[in-house]
Amino acid sequence: MTDWEVHAVKYADRNARTRADSFIFDDNHDQPHAMDYFMWILRRGDEVILVDTGYDDTEAAARDRPIRMAPQEALAPLGLQADDITSVIVTHLHYDHAGGLHLFPNATLHMQAAEMAFATGPCMCHDTLRTPFTAGHICEAVKRLYGGKLIFHDGDGDVADGVTVHCIGGHSRGLQCVRVRTSAGWLVLASDAAHYYENFQARKPFPIVVDLQNMLDGYDTLYRLASSPSLIIPGHDPLVRDLFPAGQAAHITRLDQGPKP
Repeated sequence: MTDWEVHAVKYADRNARTRADSFIFDDNHDQPHAMDYFMWILRRGDEVILVDTGYDDTEAAARDRPIRMAPQEALAPLGLQADDITSVIVTHLHYDHAGGLHLFPNATLHMQAAEMAFATGPCMCHDTLRTPFTAGHICEAVKRLYGGKLIFHDGDGDVADGVTVHCIGGHSRGLQCVRVRTSAGWLVLASDAAHYYENFQARKPFPIVVDLQNMLDGYDTLYRLASSPSLIIPGHDPLVRDLFPAGQAAHITRLDQGPKP
């Protein structure tokens, strides 16, 4: 069976952050700590799956978090246009992962049932829990549901041959990681199950958390699912671009062949 290509596509960054924004337990809270924002493309022949969608200029302005390029434009060096995307894995519904759903109108979504229930349920009565979500993005997911373009998963699920999703929770109730069969072995796109390598390597939880035990248990799940720890890809760590080879453009990194020697 043919393995998948995996491409990390950076569309934004936020460098005015400190380690206090990234780790609950840390001795250097005031030290700068940059963050990259990624989408991921899985490709095997004519098959293409987009993992997460980024967010657009409207959301960037609303949150004062500028993007470097529109998500659909960021895919152009891979020879892809927004209308080409017919399958999107939504790791969770936070603004930076589901803020571009409307940009890919032909896509069927793959999501954990727990995430939809969380984002539309009583937990959203709390301002703190609601902050990473944007109502319009949730409404777009509901529209896909009513349009017959949303597939729910409950825990572990198969998206395609060699592509599975696994519910972890922690950061958001229905957060899922993505396991992909590549030439280097089973690669795991952690998304926000681990924003940074340090989260899972040093077991330092990220401060935005719904269930701390699930987040910590999730680190073990990432290790279990990946063929090698080097094939666990955190969701926001700039180090990914240093450790893995460059792709078709400066903002694209090739993941499926493993880290650079």
